[in-house]
Amino acid sequence: MRKIVRTSEAPAAIGPYSQAVVVDVGDKKMVFCSGQIALDPAIGSLVEGGVEAQTRQVLANLGAVLASAGAGFENVVRTTIFLASMDDFATVNAIYGEKFVHDPPARATVEAAKLPRGALVEIDAIAVF
Repeated sequence: MRKIVRTSEAPAAIGPYSQAVVVDVGDKKMVFCSGQIALDPAIGSLVEGGVEAQTRQVLANLGAVLASAGAGFENVVRTTIFLASMDDFATVNAIYGEKFVHDPPARATVEAAKLPRGALVEIDAIAVF
């Protein structure tokens, strides 16, 4: 059984994918969140202010998708961070750490040649609850 997650609190998908998919696994649920970029859900365009502002918006969007699925950051077990430039690693890492203070999830961080809509950062997540 799978459930598609849709929330107006995060940007609508900009392609043929869902914001997240929830699947039952025994007595638990797993949430597979699509990558979020720094689109303002109210206006559909990237937020201004560089990588710091974009990272905060990405995490707000990801939090909204998780909440709509019934989960939160504390349920995240895996993330992937995609950066347009690895030079932004320290800034993104510090802001990311604000959401994952205790027992952070497993993570990979990679530099991507290009991200959708010219974004500077994208983050996806898997949560279990």
